Amino acid sequence: MVDDSGDVDILNFALTLEYLESTFYTEAETKVKASGELKKLIALLADDEKQHVDALTATIKQLGGKPVAEPKFDFPYSDTASFLKLAQTFEDTGVSAYNGAGPAIESKEVLGAAGSIVQVEARHAAAIRLQNKEEPAPEAFDPTLDEMQVLKAVEPFIA
Repeated sequence: MVDDSGDVDILNFALTLEYLESTFYTEAETKVKASGELKKLIALLADDEKQHVDALTATIKQLGGKPVAEPKFDFPYSDTASFLKLAQTFEDTGVSAYNGAGPAIESKEVLGAAGSIVQVEARHAAAIRLQNKEEPAPEAFDPTLDEMQVLKAVEPFIA
């Protein structure tokens, strides 16, 4: 039998990031005074991130693990521009976190699931970058971040 404890730890770390994004976009649906395309994008991202939380939670349980509790978050943005800047930070960090964790995943099924999530996260990053009037894919390869680099990026937002 394969020891899935390493994969469960990786999935719980990913779950924490997905909690952050899900909470962020759900809050933004009412806090950001968005309209038109941006309003639709925020709703889509909120829904996608909720689905990621649900999928990761189910997978962790299926592997016999216990999903981590959702932390409390504090998102310091006051207008659309600061929301979009923070969204870009979260999306870019999420993609790089999945890229960094991928090689450590042992189960092909878990790796496949993570691969399908990171593709969507990359699309989210591109959509947010377009909202920020930036190149959607500025590099041919996305960077990877290790756990400590990811924590450094997101800890300021965990209350």
